[in-house]
Parts: sequence; C-alpha cells; structure tokens
Amino acid sequence: MPDIVSYLKNNLTTGFIGKELHYLAITSSTQDIAREMADHGAPEGTVVIAGIQQSGRGRLGRSWLSPEGGLATSIILRPAMSAVPLLPAISALSVFRTIKGLGIKASIKWPNDILISGRKVCGILIEHGLINGVVSYSIIGIGININFDTGLYPEIAGFATSLSVQLGHELPAGRVALRVYTELEDLYLRAVKPDVIIREWAANMNTIGRRVKVQSGNSAVEGVAETINGSGHLVLRLDDGSVQEILAGDVLPIPGSG
Repeated sequence: MPDIVSYLKNNLTTGFIGKELHYLAITSSTQDIAREMADHGAPEGTVVIAGIQQSGRGRLGRSWLSPEGGLATSIILRPAMSAVPLLPAISALSVFRTIKGLGIKASIKWPNDILISGRKVCGILIEHGLINGVVSYSIIGIGININFDTGLYPEIAGFATSLSVQLGHELPAGRVALRVYTELEDLYLRAVKPDVIIREWAANMNTIGRRVKVQSGNSAVEGVAETINGSGHLVLRLDDGSVQEILAGDVLPIPGSG
C-alpha cells in the first residue's frame, strides 16, 4: 500500500470525502478516472489519487505537469445547484488554508490558482456531469507541487514553485492531502452561508484592487479588479468607468499596478 493511502486510511476523519479512495501509480488523468466512476454511480466524496499523471490538465485547456512528488487528486461531489457556483471558492480555500497551516504565506489568483511569492504551486480544475442541462455531479481536480524541484522542469521553471522548495525540506504528501480533504469537506458543508465563503475567498486573493488584463479566448479586457460578487464572478472597473462582470478567463496582473 502506498504511503499516502496508508496515511489517509489511518488518519482521515472526514464524514464522506475520502471514505472511498482509489490510488493509481500512473494514469492519464485523475479527472478522467473520476468522471468514469461518477458516471457509474460512485458516491459523493469518492477520491482518486495518482502517483504520476501522464496527461494532467488544467484550466483553459492547458496541460498540468504531474511528476512523482506532487499530489494529483480528483474528488467527486454531487452538489445542490446552489452550491455549484461556490466550488471555485471552496476548492481554492481548501488548498490555501492547507498551505497557510504549513506556515507558508500564499495567495489566490482568481478564480482558484494558488500562488506563493507570485509563483504557482497549485492548479484546480472543476468539471461537471450534466443530465438534461442540470449538474448531476462535479469533479474537483487538484494538483499541488509538493516534493520536487520545479526548477528542474523547463516548462514550468519560470513561473512555478513547490512546497518543498519553499520549506527547504520534503513533507509527507499524505499530510497535505489529509488537510485538503478535511478543509474541503468543512467548506462544502458551509455552502449554506455563501457570503462567508466568498468574503474569505476574496480577502485572500491577490487580484482584488489591482489593474489586470483578463484574457478569454481571443478577446481581452483591462481594468481594475474591484471585488467578487455573490455569484463568484470578478467585477472589473473599466477605464471608461463602466463595470464588467467576468465569468471566466485568465487574469494577468499589469506590471506597476500594485
């Protein structure tokens, strides 16, 4: 039994997340495995973990590097429709709280990238299964760089970091996963109080108050990121004074904007 699985089975005290746990030493993507399981009725809280992902993916169609030493995991949820818009906040905060608990100062880049000193340490991808246009299940995919030197991988060396690089030593991946699942369940069960979750999400975001460029497909818009509204969307104040609500996109800070 892999160390991470043994650690979780011995220490996890959640009510449902991780109670059903699947580990694959190598797989294409934990998202693909979790989707297949969800389509076949896997219970809420089912977790998939991979030692190595060969075709990990992130937001906006990007690939996600998943070498040995990282945490690649997907969690199946079956949320109420009211909770679906909160999943980016819930997932981001679960990782943010985990990293903060390690004594590392981190921030959130809207909607759910986790940064340390401006370098990416975690990416999150949320996908949904639909039946007649209604969400039947959601899969939260989380990739955390834990125990490897990002500088050894040219494709991410310029913008990524890992927890071991920040701490100066390795740490048990099971300890990180345990905390993420615990925080995720706590936040998910608090979805009945969306304002509280959104406030915590926004308060720990490096995006708010900065002039940013939002790239979405072939279009881009610039403005000051003012706040996060009740739907979890980024509110951008444009140069002409008008307000634009951003539902999705890649947020890039503009140098010299604070």
